[in-house]
Amino acid sequence: MTTLFVEQLTVIDFSYLCPVRGLVGESWIVDLELDGALDEQSMVLDFGAVKKQLKRAIDDGPDHTLIVPLHYPAQQTTMLDDGRVRTLFMSQVGSIEHIAPAAALTLLDAPAVTPEALVAHLIPQLAAIVPANVARIGITLRHERIEGASYHYTHGLQKHQGNCQRIAHGHRSRIAILLDGQRDAALETRWAETFRDIYLVTGDHVVADDGERLSLAYTAPEGRFELSLPKARSYLLGSNTDSTVEEISEHLASQIAAQSNGQAVEVRAYEGVMKGALARRP
Repeated sequence: MTTLFVEQLTVIDFSYLCPVRGLVGESWIVDLELDGALDEQSMVLDFGAVKKQLKRAIDDGPDHTLIVPLHYPAQQTTMLDDGRVRTLFMSQVGSIEHIAPAAALTLLDAPAVTPEALVAHLIPQLAAIVPANVARIGITLRHERIEGASYHYTHGLQKHQGNCQRIAHGHRSRIAILLDGQRDAALETRWAETFRDIYLVTGDHVVADDGERLSLAYTAPEGRFELSLPKARSYLLGSNTDSTVEEISEHLASQIAAQSNGQAVEVRAYEGVMKGALARRP
């Protein structure tokens, strides 16, 4: 028996419903191991097949979805007459209602969203597509190691043609803010706290706002999306500003520059792991 391994096969960027924190954006790095006998190529599985088949299965599965723990007692998930799925979830920070096409959700057979529960969800799906010589699939889900400040955010990109169009998917992201070329850890921490477990709102998506709760809705290529959450867990980027990482970095740079007394500002905003956008002022 031989073990094939692939470190950082992919990253699962998603949001999940948490009893304590509410709607949480997250990014988990995926490491993979395959135990098996060697095939006619003297391989457990060709690396090309791992990347094409197994990575695709993960990317087409929980990645860029909202993960719902079906056995959490204070949640209700039902199918609507139009084929969409409605989830009502009660958390310590308030209730969250999410209505979306089924492809935008991962329904987890567990009381809470944990790496172990998601691994148990993924293993049977990958086992169905690996060849017979593979005897065991091992998956490790882990955070990127971040030195300094980071934050968890959720968003939806209506104009996106791919999975980013989904109204509730998210990321765990680091941030670097430089004033006159020097990192400012206090400023990084301040903005990370502002964006902690936040939903980044595009103003055009708001359909109701009573001061306590915010309701969002839009139609994208996959269908109609709706989300209602406590307003205190939202941050408005602008009336018609999309919540892309490019717009996030530009927004942060503008906000910081307005209070920087003429210092040169550089913001590196990340979207999950090892990718993001850079904005400078002036």
